[in-house]
Amino acid sequence: MKYSFDKIINRIGTDSYKYDTLPKEGGKGQPIALWVADMDFETAPCVMQALRKRMEHGCFGYTAVPDSFYQATIDWFARRHGWKGIKKEWFIYTSGVVPAISAIIKAMTTAGDSVLLHNPAYNCFFSSIRNNECKTERVGVFDDIEEKCSNPNVKVLLLCNPHNPTGHVWTEAELTRIAEVCQQHDVFVIADEIHCEFINPNIGKRYIPFATIAEKVNANLNLNVNPLRYAVCVSPSKAFNIAGLQIANIICPDDSIRRRIDRAININEVCDVNPFGVIALQAAYTEEGEEWLTTLNEYIYANYDYAVAYIKEHFPQWKPYPLEGTYLLWVDTGEDADALCQRFQQECNVFISPGSMYGDNRHIRINLATQRARLAESFERIYSIGK
Repeated sequence: MKYSFDKIINRIGTDSYKYDTLPKEGGKGQPIALWVADMDFETAPCVMQALRKRMEHGCFGYTAVPDSFYQATIDWFARRHGWKGIKKEWFIYTSGVVPAISAIIKAMTTAGDSVLLHNPAYNCFFSSIRNNECKTERVGVFDDIEEKCSNPNVKVLLLCNPHNPTGHVWTEAELTRIAEVCQQHDVFVIADEIHCEFINPNIGKRYIPFATIAEKVNANLNLNVNPLRYAVCVSPSKAFNIAGLQIANIICPDDSIRRRIDRAININEVCDVNPFGVIALQAAYTEEGEEWLTTLNEYIYANYDYAVAYIKEHFPQWKPYPLEGTYLLWVDTGEDADALCQRFQQECNVFISPGSMYGDNRHIRINLATQRARLAESFERIYSIGK
């Protein structure tokens, strides 16, 4: 096999947030971290090669983002996802998707406004809303948003596409309904599409860029009707395990809104980016990067099949959600997940995120982006404490 993801990589002692911030329980073997959403795999060889070449230059001052950075992103989304017609002028680069979301909320709201999101939700969404002095409104992942959007205090919908933590991949019909309702009620849409490269290859679904739906909705409007307003946040950081390189893009076709967002980016002082992030994006968004990513998806969703089979046999009381997208398995445990995850940590040195972080404490979120041997050991450890 050209790419192998079975190689165990020891990340302890590398200042890894995922491993080196864990409490030292001791006596249970090396900790296994299945919580924060980064992967235990080396990035793509083409990315490492490009970074080595840049490192050999030896000067790492402030970087000017080249035209090839924008073109790599434009070509990637056109070729891989059918999102065509993106223009360089629509881009605002920044250090990450969370800073991007925070800046867009700052640009599109005032203190006391409400931001709507699908519950359960990625935990940083809550802090981005709170830090901008806004209120959080919630709606179920499979519930209609009409009633919530009709509230004039709701100014923004924060859409996670695909959805974290449930792993739901939105259909064209679902996204069209969301777009139409938001257009009718003048609710601005922030589409966080950082997980877009992880789609289960065995289910016949695909990631649909929200922008392609928004463009169709706006094309069908009368000239005297206000169009749907939106911005999309994308980054190769999740797909290529390069979050520490600090690179992301906001893509917004509306000039006036983009100026407001750019102002917020500069107020927050997240307008400079890491030169290694600029290089890594361009190396990732290539045919070789795509080939590596395809193999990675196959491996991760084989991990999913393994996890579901193990849960069915050993934890029949648990109910895993269908993992359509992302590498994060959402499991209904039927009990207090905080207490359960605390027990995993203390008794077997396995670290899993409790659902309370995302707004639902019956659930746990398991990061499957690790070596299968490590995943298998984590389940064996958890099973052993119940005997």
